[in-house]
Amino acid sequence: MASRRKFLQQGLGVAGASFLSVPLIGCASRGTVQHSAAAAPKPAPHQAASGAGVSAPGSVAQARPAVSMPHASAPSGFGELAPPPDIFDAQALDLEFWLKPRTLDVIRPASGERAKLLYWRDGEIIESAYQDLCHLLRDVNGKETARIDPKLFETLWGTQAFVARYGIDTPLEILSGYRTQASNQKLREAGVPAARQSLHIEGRAADIRLANLNSEVLGGLVKSFRQGGVGFYYRSGPRGGWIHADTGLNRTWKG
Repeated sequence: MASRRKFLQQGLGVAGASFLSVPLIGCASRGTVQHSAAAAPKPAPHQAASGAGVSAPGSVAQARPAVSMPHASAPSGFGELAPPPDIFDAQALDLEFWLKPRTLDVIRPASGERAKLLYWRDGEIIESAYQDLCHLLRDVNGKETARIDPKLFETLWGTQAFVARYGIDTPLEILSGYRTQASNQKLREAGVPAARQSLHIEGRAADIRLANLNSEVLGGLVKSFRQGGVGFYYRSGPRGGWIHADTGLNRTWKG
């Protein structure tokens, strides 16, 4: 396994100083905001949201200096080196990061929706934006919506805000969010990896992907938040694999 320095220096390219601009449409909300790349959240750990049910995802530690971010769209582009799983570590975040307003920028490929929503500010969830995010993470097959664990949104936002500091300022792709029992069973019957008692059914899991970030690196970052389970699903092709993130017990697996 490569060191961070070797991984960053060899054969991956860099997501330079320019940021990818993505047109955003979708959920209208009084909490909806637009941010420029210059306004990307700065690093820092966590304060419980008053009355919001949000918990702290990690200990306070000294923030690490910024490094060049690898542009990695598919494992085949990595040459001989495998990315170190701890290339990013959420435990390096300081308190300021977690006290900033939280805006989630998401795409739902299955429905074609895009939205950028300010859902948390001053220690409290903005209910209208939270409801919009729950709708975005609905079961797109069963057409049903459920309340999503706020702790899951915390991990999704933290992941996106963390990598934005390294030049990756792209929407987070939500491949799967909430699932009804019926939808989950259909996936199982179709041979799709889905647990019989999946946390997707409880609104506590999401399958995610982030452009310009290798799935192993993304999963390593999500794992470092220590907020639940992380599944690594590697797939060939231009889009690569995805990462399962949930708010259950801390555990990892490969599917």
